[in-house]
Amino acid sequence: MAAIAERAHNIPQLRDLARRRLPRAIWEFVERGTEDDLLIGRNPDALRAVQLLPRTLRDVSARSAEITLFGRRQPLPLVIAPTGVADLMWHRGERAIAKAAATAGIPFTQTTSSTTSFAEIAKVASCGHWMQMYLWERRDLSWQVVDAARENGAEVLVLTVDTPLWPLREFNRRAGMSNPVRPNARLVGDFLRRPRWLASVMGRYMLEGGLPQFANYPAEVGGRITGKVSRVANSASVDWKDVAELRRRWPGKLVLKGLLHADDARMAVDHGVDGIAVSNHGGRNFDSSPPAITALGDIVDAVAGRAAVLFDSGIRRGADVLKAMAIGADAVMVGRATLYGCAAAGEAGARHALALLANEIDVGMAMLGVNRLNQLDRSFLMPGTAGLLR
Repeated sequence: MAAIAERAHNIPQLRDLARRRLPRAIWEFVERGTEDDLLIGRNPDALRAVQLLPRTLRDVSARSAEITLFGRRQPLPLVIAPTGVADLMWHRGERAIAKAAATAGIPFTQTTSSTTSFAEIAKVASCGHWMQMYLWERRDLSWQVVDAARENGAEVLVLTVDTPLWPLREFNRRAGMSNPVRPNARLVGDFLRRPRWLASVMGRYMLEGGLPQFANYPAEVGGRITGKVSRVANSASVDWKDVAELRRRWPGKLVLKGLLHADDARMAVDHGVDGIAVSNHGGRNFDSSPPAITALGDIVDAVAGRAAVLFDSGIRRGADVLKAMAIGADAVMVGRATLYGCAAAGEAGARHALALLANEIDVGMAMLGVNRLNQLDRSFLMPGTAGLLR
């Protein structure tokens, strides 16, 4: 931990360490967006454009970033977002990030396409085990995943709703980084140019018996990440009837992830959803979508406290977290930050990423003049930036 701390004093520096260690194809899978790659930059740019207005001469000696989310108290307003390639960042990277989340006292969201079983993650995600899913055309197979998540103690189900079709990620296809992975000469060349990564990640998997498997797919769907997966990646027919059915089947907390329109947020609340994640999929799905931060205010107002509102997409600094919470978010999801940390130094790197954000949140609270996050509201937003928040 000390070594990574000396080399990375912020998330952008962790990002640079990750980029230098990973093969280009895997780096681009994590870092790039879709189509013309514009939204990837617009997300953090829009967050940077939001300015906070500090209050001074306030006693801020008793600061706490603690929140209560879905009845669970946690020391930071963060949730690890679902990211499906952590096991390619580092050997057993999913478990590494889940352990880092537990150390930080925050929930970890596991993806359906995870290469670690629900049961294994449940053992280490001791401060909240969330499970993310898409709905497939074969709904019966999707319900099997829901049942398996419940049987293994998942507390929150996150349904991602912004991907009716596989996005236009042309660069991923060229590199062979589709789902499943399709190795080609370019991908093999990328791997060979990173021999330390190749030996420490892929080499260890091969010594253990082979490449990672999709651990939580139903048996008839398929398993190998490079094999034939007999499923439609996502179902274009998903609609509100499916949300109602999922609400009927799932006894725990239900979150819809990927909403950007206030009317959809109202519909979600009407369907009994417990949480809404305002997100454009980190800029990875539809390049013409707006930066997620510009949609947050309208959705907070539409929900009006009837469900938790989480913010996702573009977080790079602790101040970004504070901006989202000043607008009205109840918590913030982070994905790339811990992937960078994991790629740079495994569990220690993921822990460091969260520690960096925690410190920046703490310093930011002091600079703003607040001791508790629930003291933040839109009065802390610089009036000149209000137009960015719709």
